[in-house]
Amino acid sequence: MTKPALTDLLHAAVTAVGGTERPGQVAMAEAVAEAIDDNTHLLVQAGTGTGKSLGYLVPALAHGERTVIATATLALQRQLVERDLPRTVEALHPLLRRRPEFAMLKGRSNYLCLHRLHEGVPQDDEDGLFDPFEAAAPTSRLGKDLLRLRDWADETDTGDRDGLAPGVSDRAWSQVSVSSRECLGATRCAYGAECFAEAARERAKLAEVIVTNHALLAIDAIEGAPVLPGHEVLIVDEAHELVSRVTGVATGELTAGGVSRAVRRAAKLVDEKDADRLQTASEGFERLMELALPGRLEEIPEDLGYALAALRDAARAVLTALGNTRDRSVQDEDAVRRQALASVESVHQVAERILADSEFDVVWYERHDRYGASLRVAPLAVSGLLREKLFEDRAVILTSATLKLGGDFDGVGASLGLTPEGRLADGDSAAGGTGGAGGREENGDGDGAEDTGDTVPRWRGLDVGSPFDYRRQGILYVAQHLAPPGREGSRGDMLEELGELVQAAGGRTLGLFSSMRAAQAAAEELRGTLEVPILLQGEETLGELIRRFAEDARTCLFGTLSLWQGVDVPGPNCQLVVMDRIPFPRPDDPLMSARQKAVEEAGGNGFMAVAATHAALLMAQGAGRLVRATGDRGVVAVLDPRLARARYGSFLRASMPDFWYTTDRNQVRRSLAAIDAAAGTA
Repeated sequence: MTKPALTDLLHAAVTAVGGTERPGQVAMAEAVAEAIDDNTHLLVQAGTGTGKSLGYLVPALAHGERTVIATATLALQRQLVERDLPRTVEALHPLLRRRPEFAMLKGRSNYLCLHRLHEGVPQDDEDGLFDPFEAAAPTSRLGKDLLRLRDWADETDTGDRDGLAPGVSDRAWSQVSVSSRECLGATRCAYGAECFAEAARERAKLAEVIVTNHALLAIDAIEGAPVLPGHEVLIVDEAHELVSRVTGVATGELTAGGVSRAVRRAAKLVDEKDADRLQTASEGFERLMELALPGRLEEIPEDLGYALAALRDAARAVLTALGNTRDRSVQDEDAVRRQALASVESVHQVAERILADSEFDVVWYERHDRYGASLRVAPLAVSGLLREKLFEDRAVILTSATLKLGGDFDGVGASLGLTPEGRLADGDSAAGGTGGAGGREENGDGDGAEDTGDTVPRWRGLDVGSPFDYRRQGILYVAQHLAPPGREGSRGDMLEELGELVQAAGGRTLGLFSSMRAAQAAAEELRGTLEVPILLQGEETLGELIRRFAEDARTCLFGTLSLWQGVDVPGPNCQLVVMDRIPFPRPDDPLMSARQKAVEEAGGNGFMAVAATHAALLMAQGAGRLVRATGDRGVVAVLDPRLARARYGSFLRASMPDFWYTTDRNQVRRSLAAIDAAAGTA
């Protein structure tokens, strides 16, 4: 049988979803097909509106090998499983003469646990187990959530938390879910045959396409024991998020509350001597945490070292005891034991890791107003891990609307453990490159710049562009006349400029701020001077705020990080996107500053490799909020003169969409007024 042409397959799929074929989508599909056929790797930047989901789905389905698709957001996972995949499979069936199966797979804690639901939750108090459905007042929020979960359990086919609408609080969900460490295992659990998580795994084993998230992909790579079924093709969508998600999974944490919880869970299952030893170690750690000041620990202080060693050794003894003893007097002993093991193992592993004092880990204290101090440890870089685990024995496609920073793919490539594009794998450094990690710091496995080329994956980058005419649809305005933002004090001139821009735009403004304090100050100032509604992140759920912003043309929405990447409002209601300042990492950010220092010690440019690259990615994402459809018009205004004046400004601007660029404040006000007038008469 003649293999159908890729262009015919793509045409059928695009028609099925009611889309329009675009040159960039065709170019992407052809490049993905080539990478899969050659078992090589591809970084492909596909701008908003390109239709990148079909750009990788069609060649993957046509190839017929098992494919894992990892995404960063729930919205894209749902889009793939509920819309794109069903329509694409049906559209390609007449041409492929087969109907590939697909499935969603997430971490175990995302699925309702029937054992927890029916048998109750192992508690930390002396009463052991209790029925949360009876203990929670039915009129309380928790009680209402739990009653709804009980009803939902009889209706759901998947047990997937994301299928519950509206959702429930984290506290309520914790009553009916377990982590992989807490799970009894299907063979030991009375509800194993009905388990939602096990059913999801079985569906994934039979599927040709498995949709998952970055976190589970990271766990699969880090833990060693495979979580995902074997696969020949890996597609990472929203790939600009991958490094931060993998870093998050590889980060360990100790808190006084978490350690105390481990003590309570284990105490009823081990002898008094072992329990007292862990309790004493916990109290010593808690006393230290009460005095902890935020910041990086370049060396482990002697008192902290003693406290961690005591925790580690006591936890090890408790783990041994938990494995050797049984106590039938404890109700539902297996569940209680699994929960205790999970908590104590976590304490032991993190304490041991921090005490190892690896040069490839960063350790720091954090302090939260509500939860107190925490001790955290994270990898200096994850590129070595990704290079070793991600790119072996399969074709890997990484795609996003923002992968080219400063005009090339080398920065993102370096963060993934790839050599600069085009460099022959002949023994050159695996971590160099402009705008990238630029040195040994990005090789988290410790090999540093001495990695030989034969261990470095071959790859190429492709920018398929965007269907939008950015220079005609948008303006990039930099307020060059403002004073540079300082670390302290108010920015009165910036707030005045912001007010004038919002007024000229008639509202319609998405305000992206570098801190919550700055967003709050701006909202307070403009609410007192302008007659337009100002919505502020944190005053309502994010989904509700975005909905209200999208529905009312005169409304403005101000907020921080999640708005830089999570808002999709096409049309005239978002015609001005404002960034208050270049979003460099905070100078006191322990992990970022450690990474920057490591690059400098290796002879690279730490500022460009870490701080500027971080800012470039966020600015590219933030600017991408403006033009979401072919008819959109508007302005991205950056109220930070450094974007125009500083040497690194050209690198940052090259990372953003190619808008028409100006520093003329009067021209921008006239343009905004004209856009507002046109939207009002449309």
